[in-house]
Amino acid sequence: MLTRDFDYDLPAESIAQQPAPRGESRLLVMDSEGPDRHQHVRDLPRLLRADDLLVLNDTRVIPARLYGQRAGGNGKIEILLTEKINEHDWDALVKPGRRARPGTMISFEELSAEIIEKDPSGRHRLRFSEPVEPHLDRLGHVPLPPYIHRPDDTADRERYQTVYARQPGAIAAPTAGLHFSEELLGEIRAAGIETATVTLHVGLGTFKPVTAERIADHQMERERWEVPEETAEAIRRTRAGGGRIVAVGTTVVRTLESAALAHGGEVTAGSGATELFITPGFQFQVVDALMTNFHLPQSTLLMLVSAFAGRERVLAAYAEAVREGYRFYSYGDAMLALRAMRLASTAAP
Repeated sequence: MLTRDFDYDLPAESIAQQPAPRGESRLLVMDSEGPDRHQHVRDLPRLLRADDLLVLNDTRVIPARLYGQRAGGNGKIEILLTEKINEHDWDALVKPGRRARPGTMISFEELSAEIIEKDPSGRHRLRFSEPVEPHLDRLGHVPLPPYIHRPDDTADRERYQTVYARQPGAIAAPTAGLHFSEELLGEIRAAGIETATVTLHVGLGTFKPVTAERIADHQMERERWEVPEETAEAIRRTRAGGGRIVAVGTTVVRTLESAALAHGGEVTAGSGATELFITPGFQFQVVDALMTNFHLPQSTLLMLVSAFAGRERVLAAYAEAVREGYRFYSYGDAMLALRAMRLASTAAP
């Protein structure tokens, strides 16, 4: 398939710049057994079944964007931390890249960093003078996506974070989870719907643009994941009782399907790193329903949703959402895709 097969038209005014209150966003329900329905996220306790398992990604976004000065004060440098290598070294994106050569020193008040490597793709490795994490709350900024055309503010520290975020390490939020309040989660559990968590630290793999003409030529970036024993047991229990596994976000899908591929179709407790690229034709072994936001054209996320619910059906739903005034992307509305039946438990090639 071609990357352009996943294109669609989106008016600029459809891109959400501010979030709605948690639980109040609209929810487009794609049910394979009937027409699409227009609901709200707060309706989830009535849309799901008492034997379903709702799986959440508990990664926590770090204030990964830093603004510094080149040594000597002759130029501002913007850093986006992407992956921790060891106590002092991080991989990062650096702007402007032409000024960021190996040996360049960058000052962040009392903290400093040296660029020690630059790979052909433009990725940089930085070595900080001391561990950077204790400084991030003071010096770091919320790494809002570039399509949000405003600086981050104090409110984003709380709002660009799920209420169940526990494990620091993401450089972008698992945005489907931003819709949940503690109250809504309480209503979901009171309705007999169990919840469980996995961790996938959202990094470049989630939002790296697809530049290849053929999607088969795109290479995903590695992202770290973990499945706790209690979650693996909850999945086994739900399956045994005939319930559905409902993934909140594409990161949960990639975590569960990566874990299943690693263990012959069964989700067991463990951790690892995934480069799994889910495209149409992939045979899902775990996930039965997917709640997710509306994604960028030609993105790996849109390709994953298309693999789950059908490309033509998804693009038609996106067109309907545009006509109906839905809000798109990270701070936008959501959709819930329900599958008619579980596919055979065979691994995709």
